[in-house]
Parts: sequence; C-alpha cells; structure tokens
Amino acid sequence: MANTLFDKIWDAHIVQKVEDGPTQLYIDRLYCHEVTSPQAFAGMRARGLKCFRPERIYCMPDHNTPTHDQDKPIEDPVSKAQVDALAKNAADFGLTHFGMMNKKNGIIHVVGPERGLTLPGMTIVCGDSHTSTHGAMGAVAFGIGTSEVEMVMASQCILQARPKTMRITIDGKLGKGVTAKDVALYMMSKMTTSGATGYFVEYAGEAIRSLTMEGRLTLCNLSIEMGARGGMIAPDEVTFEYIKGREYAPKGEEWDKALAYWKTLKSDDDAVFDKEVRYDAADIQPMITYGTNPGMGMAVTSDIPTTEGMSEVEKGSFEKSMQYMGFQPGESLLGKKVDYVFLGACTNGRIEDFRAFASIVKGRKKADNITAWLVPGSWMVDEQIRQEGLDKVLEEAGFEIRQPGCSACLAMNDDKIPAGKYSVSTSNRNFEGRQGPGSRTLLASPLTAAGGSPFAGACRCRNRCDNRSKNVNVKNECHETEIQYHNKYLYPFAIGKCGY
Repeated sequence: MANTLFDKIWDAHIVQKVEDGPTQLYIDRLYCHEVTSPQAFAGMRARGLKCFRPERIYCMPDHNTPTHDQDKPIEDPVSKAQVDALAKNAADFGLTHFGMMNKKNGIIHVVGPERGLTLPGMTIVCGDSHTSTHGAMGAVAFGIGTSEVEMVMASQCILQARPKTMRITIDGKLGKGVTAKDVALYMMSKMTTSGATGYFVEYAGEAIRSLTMEGRLTLCNLSIEMGARGGMIAPDEVTFEYIKGREYAPKGEEWDKALAYWKTLKSDDDAVFDKEVRYDAADIQPMITYGTNPGMGMAVTSDIPTTEGMSEVEKGSFEKSMQYMGFQPGESLLGKKVDYVFLGACTNGRIEDFRAFASIVKGRKKADNITAWLVPGSWMVDEQIRQEGLDKVLEEAGFEIRQPGCSACLAMNDDKIPAGKYSVSTSNRNFEGRQGPGSRTLLASPLTAAGGSPFAGACRCRNRCDNRSKNVNVKNECHETEIQYHNKYLYPFAIGKCGY
C-alpha cells in the first residue's frame, strides 16, 4: 500500500491503537519551556512519578527571557518565577536544561534544529503550537497541552487522534525577493487561518525544494496559522547537509545508518492525500498583513480589500479589524508611517534572516523615528552574526542586536509595542494585543522589514539627490516612490514614500 511521508512516520511510532479511539503514539523528543511546563511537573510530583526517559527531554526558557541584561536577575516577578521554576524542575527530574546565559540557550524551536536535536523521522512535541517548525526536517512535530506534556514525561507516549493529510504543492520558481515567509502569508491569504484545520500538511513542489533549510523551518513554523495540526517537508540533500556535523547529530556508522533510513522518508509516488492544494509560484509576491490575523495578508503593492462581496458576518469582523488597525478598506499601505521594526522569533530569528536584513540596510541609516529590535533566535545565531561581521553592518546602520529570546513576538517579556503604535514584525501572529496591549502588527519577511520602514522619511532615490536625508530635489529627479525604487534596485516590498 502506498503511504504518505506522514503515514510512514506516524505508523512507525504507534504503540497501540484504541478501537474507535485515539492512538498511543511514541514520542522521540519532548521540548519544554518555562510557560507550559510548571503544571506538568507539579502533576508528576503529586503522583510521585519520575520521567520515563529523561534523556529524551530538553528544557530551556525562551518566552519570558529579557533580551537585555540576561546576566542580571529578571525584574518581572512572574517571568522570574517561571524561569526559576524550570531550572529547579529540570534539576529535580534530571533533565537537560539550557538556562539563560548558557551558550546553548535560545528559542526552543531555533535551538532544536541548529543543535542536531531535531532529526528526520522523529516524533516531536512541545507545549507550544509552533512546534510545527521541526516538521521542516522531515519529522512529525506538533504542539500539545500541559496535561499532554505530563503524559509524555511519565510515559514517553501520548494519546492522539490521527489527523487527516493534505499536500500543498507550489509549482514553478519563486520570484526575486520572495521568501518562505511570503509563501506562507500568501497561502494563508488564500486558505484563511482555518483552511488546513484537522490536517497534517506536507509541502511539495519545485518552489519548496528550492528553499534553504532555514526557509523550510520558517514555512513549517507558520503551518499552525492555517489551522493545521502540523507541517512537514520530506528530507533531501538540503536537509542532510544541514544536519551533518551538528552537535547532537549521529556520527560515523550511526550517521550512515540514519542517512539510509532518512532517504526512505518521502511520500510514495501513488500516495493518496485526503486533500490536495496547488499554487503557482509566479503568483506569489512579497507579502504584508493589514489586519488582525495572519490570513489577512496581501502583496505589498496591493490595496487593502473592500467589503464588496462579503457576508454580513465577514463584513463585521473585517470592519472591526480595520478599526483596530486604523486602516480603511481599499487603501494602500504605501506611505504609512510605522514606529517599530522587529526581526526575530522562532519564525525569522535565524542567521539567514539576519543576513537578509543586513543586505538591505548595508550602507544606509535607520530613520530616527524607528525603534528597531533585532533579536537572534539563539546564542549560536548571535555568534554567527558576529563571526560574519553582520553586527558591524547593522551597528553602522543604526541598529542594536539584543540578546536571544522570543522578545516582541508576544507580550510576555519586556519587549512590548506601545498601544496604537505600528510594528513591522517578522514574527508569526498579528492578533489584537499580541505584541502588547493595543499594539498594531504588520507581519512581513526580513527583507520587507528591512527594505521599507526603517528608512521612512529619508529620500532613497538614486537620482543624484544632493541631500537625501532632507529630501532635497535638486534636479527635480527625486520623485520615485519606494516601490518604484525597489522595483529598479532592490525588491518590490518597501513601505513608505520618498518625500517628493
């Protein structure tokens, strides 16, 4: 019988199946952070249990960690209590713990792949919805609740209903400046945030294969934002090259054995999915969101949709979103003033994201009215930034690199966007208050974040302006919009306009 990639991994991990009920699934790796684990540990203590296989559990704080002064005590009492509790729980139960200032610390969904802890063919869970990230490496990875975290701690197994399968194929080649983030936002704009509910998604096609490993991690990270149970990509040479030599990856004969198995992890040619979806890569442009869920996205060159053709229910929700964002149906985002730029999160906090951002800001200066938080996803990423000299490029452009953590992805630490302020963010969610009470979030790729808003207010046309910072139109040639500029010289994704 022909099987999908998901089927092959899921079936290999079935311990037993309850008739007309859930499957008891063996779990290869449990990741624990500080927010969803305290109750699980408390339950274990109350029942007098030890972790069944402690060597398969890795813990690290990330949500509550400040992105500055990590060598000092955390000031926020709630954050401090949760971070301290994880350290104590890990010690009491004999678990590996990468605490703050540990060079292996970072966002758990960044650290897992970069350290070689996440491997093809694994089943991986964490008390965090964006566990879907790890599916990019050919794993079945999904988020679970706190009671399920306790279940895995106690038995290394979990009870789960088998999800349906969906394959999303992106045919053709991606255009210049189109990133994995844009692919994800495009799909959500077409499918909505509930379009993949109940499914485990496999991404396929030429455009997907062309993505780097880190691009694939970004794409699978956002699977949950379509309602999917998880997302995955069949491992290939890109995957194997990325894993080889990493700290916890197999070595020597174990590597050869693992590689032989990993090469079998692909959907059979005649495998049948419960649902098939196809898109043309040529239709995907650099994207940005305009509303209060990740599915409210559009090409940056487009206008916000109007209410024409919407049902009354859809219209009510849409208008509420527009009111919150301070936008009008049918208007363009070009020329809109933004206040904050955030580069980071488990979505776009990897070294390639910093390379992309730096490639745009090199030789330019950040506008004074922009507050920018550039937050590496781990200490390894921070080290790579400095080894490659990207820190110098960014500093010369007026940017500061902060310490690793989830940062402004969510309002659970010091990095909060003030009420009413606009933030162009590389994170994964733009819900009301997601980045701080009353904050307004526009999701975008690192290229989009770097290419537009940090320079709002400064003339950037390359038409021989004598004083770009003051928008002086000496020869009446300094008149291009940012979009026109980028169409010619960079990519068509910038926000803001030249002064003329």
